Amino acid sequence: MAGITLDAAKCVRALSKFSACNRCDAVCPTGAIKVDGALPSINLAQCVGCGGCTGVCPSEALQLDGFSATECFFTFMEEEGNLLSCRKNVPCIAALNIEHVVAMAALKQGVVFDMGHCEGCEVAHTCRPQIEAMAEEANYLLGAMEQQAEIALEAVGYLPPEAEGEAPERRDFFKAFTLKNAVASKQAFDREVESSIDEWLTHGIDTDHVARIRRKQLGDKRKILFTALKRLQRPSVYHVIEADAVSFTSQKLLDPERCTACQMCYRICPTGALSSDAKNAKIDFDPFLCIKCQLCHDVCEPDAITLSPSFNVREFFEPQEQNLVTFRIRNCNECGVPYAVINDSPLCHRCRIEEEEARELWGIDEKY
Repeated sequence: MAGITLDAAKCVRALSKFSACNRCDAVCPTGAIKVDGALPSINLAQCVGCGGCTGVCPSEALQLDGFSATECFFTFMEEEGNLLSCRKNVPCIAALNIEHVVAMAALKQGVVFDMGHCEGCEVAHTCRPQIEAMAEEANYLLGAMEQQAEIALEAVGYLPPEAEGEAPERRDFFKAFTLKNAVASKQAFDREVESSIDEWLTHGIDTDHVARIRRKQLGDKRKILFTALKRLQRPSVYHVIEADAVSFTSQKLLDPERCTACQMCYRICPTGALSSDAKNAKIDFDPFLCIKCQLCHDVCEPDAITLSPSFNVREFFEPQEQNLVTFRIRNCNECGVPYAVINDSPLCHRCRIEEEEARELWGIDEKY
């Protein structure tokens, strides 16, 4: 039986209670994932192993038992043909991310999505729209990159040779991966027991998670995409496209009049796409590292940071770090720590908040 595992340290919801990310919940066809707290809860008894949640997760926090999208990519590149099918090499095409698909199509000069098993499939009502949207986005981006490759959606209805004439099952894909050593594997046995219990598994954050969160790691899918792009011929013109056409990265704008230099956006960014220097004198942004989780937007109280309405294809081939804002630095009158001056306040952000709270308690209206 297939199931999913959540790596809490990678989930963007672990970084802030203000995160609005619920992509895994929205795509799950059986309601096996729900986001009603800090972290997603999982009911393994309801999971059918489609992998749609792993495909949409921006930070690769979810892992499907018996399937790795990274391993699938390299296997696919080594084998002949360009067919992706739920009866051949993926549990469901929705288990892949747009970055995997763009890389596959670009290097293979095209990919065929086998849609022949979608009719009547138990996960099609959520996974099929995701697959179709992924193909549409990939084709648009490949065109903007001037690549002679495309994603084709065809009702191939592939069946492995030994299964011809037999009724296909959703679990067939996993049998090839997980049953070989299941008898001897205590881990597989324990997982089977977990999957048979109809209850919700909740998740929390411990000290190990905190240490890993602070590492700000970039996922495999981004590394795969940019490794693939390095092998492609660069377009004759770097086209500027609408930001909504790209679901996995972005370019950002920052309003210096609204920014309070609270440092929250770059401290909370899971990949380090937003960063500063030792004195916190600036905010820089690197589209190469952005996974468009929008966590920085969720935590910015003054809404100072916004998505650019456009995206330059140059960032796929020549990613450059951009300076969003630079601050004037001085030492705080209260604590002596260097800080970014906002509205000529003589206090740093932390001391200014403490001063405002103290004056509110004292009933004093004057503020710095």
